[in-house]
Amino acid sequence: MDKKNALRAGALAAGTTLMMLLMSSPALALTRDDGDDPGTGLSVVETLGLYVVAPLALFALIAGLVMVLDKSHKKKDVTSSNLQIKADTQA
Repeated sequence: MDKKNALRAGALAAGTTLMMLLMSSPALALTRDDGDDPGTGLSVVETLGLYVVAPLALFALIAGLVMVLDKSHKKKDVTSSNLQIKADTQA
């Protein structure tokens, strides 16, 4: 029964996606509205820098700050769970 339900869900998702694509009309994007003033386009380098390099750099910066400013390392917590006790080996 799981295979049948998965097939049904996949068919429903594919049908919904197809209907959404068919109902949208990208041709309307070519007509200009009153007061529309588009700027110049971005080059490939600018696009990659804006949408790939900048988010990766921001992620690296935040991750680095979290690692550097982390105060939870090497706490002096003396409990029975982290004590190293040597067992007597005398028989």
